[in-house]
Amino acid sequence: MSELIFVTSNPHKVEEVKKIIANQYVLKGLKDLNFSEEIPETSNTIPGNAVQKATFIHDRFRQNCFAEDTGLEVDFLNGAPGVDTAMYAGPQRNANENMELLLHNLKNSDRREAQFRTVIALYLENQLHCFEGIVKGKIAKKKTGNGGFGYDPIFIPNGYNLSFAELDSEIKNKISHRGRAVNKLLAFLSNYNWTKNN
Repeated sequence: MSELIFVTSNPHKVEEVKKIIANQYVLKGLKDLNFSEEIPETSNTIPGNAVQKATFIHDRFRQNCFAEDTGLEVDFLNGAPGVDTAMYAGPQRNANENMELLLHNLKNSDRREAQFRTVIALYLENQLHCFEGIVKGKIAKKKTGNGGFGYDPIFIPNGYNLSFAELDSEIKNKISHRGRAVNKLLAFLSNYNWTKNN
């Protein structure tokens, strides 16, 4: 079975993508490479950061790999936090502090439309390919649910009355931004015939 390196140190993301891939490939994270360095994320765009991270690991290990970058884009805040989603409340990357700041910044607004956007950058046989997944929804007025991670307790996807943190993981993975991007990645891989060469 062919291997893919997922350029992340976040165990939640690795497990989420493993569930979506469902044993089609062997998925490894950076910990499996014994890699713990900080990877630069200096781009001012979500696609730019995804490409930067994938390029960094590809150049270091010369293996097939993919990286993703995700942003929460809120209409009322002109697309913020966007590329700064993970560090919205500061470099400590604290999910609760990020959510509290976002809820504070929206407290006087009824315009709560938002979208999650994930961009995956894949290096396969030294060629770069990108895939995007978007899910639209709204920001809740308070946190609900104990599942998921990041902003999941305050994001309610369109067509549902529950936050991502309340939805069953199978449902979330089918409709989420990351799930949609990963499924585009899998569709590409299935048509590429690369497994015959690995």
